[in-house]
Amino acid sequence: MSSPPSLAQSSAASGAAPLAQVETGTLERWLDLPSRHAPTRPVDVWIPPGFKAGQPYRVLCMHDGQMLFDPRTTWNRQAWRAHEAVHGLVQSGRWLPTLVLGIWNREHQRYAEYYPEKALAFAPAGARDAYVKGEAQGRPLADAYLRLIVEDLLPRVEARWGPRSAEHGVMVAGASMGGLISLYALCEYPQVFSGAAGLSTHWVSVAASRSELDKRQQDLSRAFLAYLEQHLPRAGRHRIWVDRGDDALDSLYEPGLRQFEALLRARGYGPADGTVRVYAGTGHNETDWSKRLAQALAFIGPGGAGA
Repeated sequence: MSSPPSLAQSSAASGAAPLAQVETGTLERWLDLPSRHAPTRPVDVWIPPGFKAGQPYRVLCMHDGQMLFDPRTTWNRQAWRAHEAVHGLVQSGRWLPTLVLGIWNREHQRYAEYYPEKALAFAPAGARDAYVKGEAQGRPLADAYLRLIVEDLLPRVEARWGPRSAEHGVMVAGASMGGLISLYALCEYPQVFSGAAGLSTHWVSVAASRSELDKRQQDLSRAFLAYLEQHLPRAGRHRIWVDRGDDALDSLYEPGLRQFEALLRARGYGPADGTVRVYAGTGHNETDWSKRLAQALAFIGPGGAGA
């Protein structure tokens, strides 16, 4: 599936990139995360100010981790400023102290890791085979990537800071294909992830049919929607936020977003636990995502220190 340059050009091939600078809290980089499932990659961990091991806390996993914190260190000089959104929620009393795990993408494996692997079973054989040979370079990796998060990264966090709050599950968020893998994480590990946010989620519509590649992307979008019809957890224990802009690549997402909203409602999600938003005048970039990230996170992760 296609990916915007602001994400695809971000490489996790090296840990030599400068560490982002943050105005609040601290940031540390893990370069040596051992995994039996997927290649290691940097993880930038934001730690809220005053946080100490042993106190209750929450965890937010975010994809494309090299684009999250400091625009001075990103290829396009844009960033989500995720620490500011999370710090604001904590300071308001709406959230417990929250660790942000910025999991870097691996540029040349991003398609393979972010397209929901089990959705391939719902795709036409031609689209599936072309994706595996092309974008996935022979091997889909989404299931391995999620296992790295669930079986390797989260246990390391608990070994360092103690058990996270039992009252709140892990949240997961991303944009574009990062939105797809966030929803897939919620479906594959509903006992781990309590909320998922997909900003500018990459649903490619029939309006994009200009080439065989475009058609394949449509087929893969439909395949993931078909997977979700069977695997999206029923409402009651999870929260889901999905949105799009109306400019650039986001302008292609409207039909897919409508189908997803219908699916949400069919699974019992009402406006309080499953929302679909459209942001006029916004496109497919980190600056626009940063402006609505706090709102998305507040929706998928309700509950303050006293909850």
